[in-house]
Amino acid sequence: MLWLILLILAIAGFQGLSMLVSHNQLKRFDEAIISAVQGQENDTLTAIAKVLSKIGSSSIFIPAVLVIAIILFIVLKHRKELVLLLGGLLGSTLLNSLLKSIYHRARPDIHRIVEQQGFSYPSGHSMSSFTFYFLITYLLWRHIPRRSWRIALLLFSAAMIIGIGLSRIYLGVHYPSDILAGYWVSACWVALCIRLFRSWARTGK
Repeated sequence: MLWLILLILAIAGFQGLSMLVSHNQLKRFDEAIISAVQGQENDTLTAIAKVLSKIGSSSIFIPAVLVIAIILFIVLKHRKELVLLLGGLLGSTLLNSLLKSIYHRARPDIHRIVEQQGFSYPSGHSMSSFTFYFLITYLLWRHIPRRSWRIALLLFSAAMIIGIGLSRIYLGVHYPSDILAGYWVSACWVALCIRLFRSWARTGK
């Protein structure tokens, strides 16, 4: 019951954040972060940001997920874990599309290094990267015996999630509040997925 209460509070928090965004109450916050991030612009950071943004795109995620799915299904025979991964990512994608269609937030009208179509809130890159790396970390954590490897996995996943989010701000295609919202709603979604997965795994069916 505690997890359900926390989930409801988290969803309420996301709705509160969305209301602030809808009423343009986070303008100063967004502008301050954008100024700080884009103020570091140079050729090296631009190249890194483009790579990170590419990693967070569907053109990279889909092949990566297919490879992992094959490993889980054929090599490791972890069929339930495969359902968690694919279901979590598919649900995250659909949820992002739904939320974008609800809030209709235009992308930042600022210095853009790359162009991106579609609505801005919440960030799809942030949602997909958070969901993907969190679920991969969760699934691998259970099979990694050494603590040092677990810590390395955790740090790598955190770095990728944060790096992809920052790259979208740096490239000028998202507000920081878009990124924050993407992380927030993905955390709620992943928590629900893992809760359902653990209940299903315990049934042994």
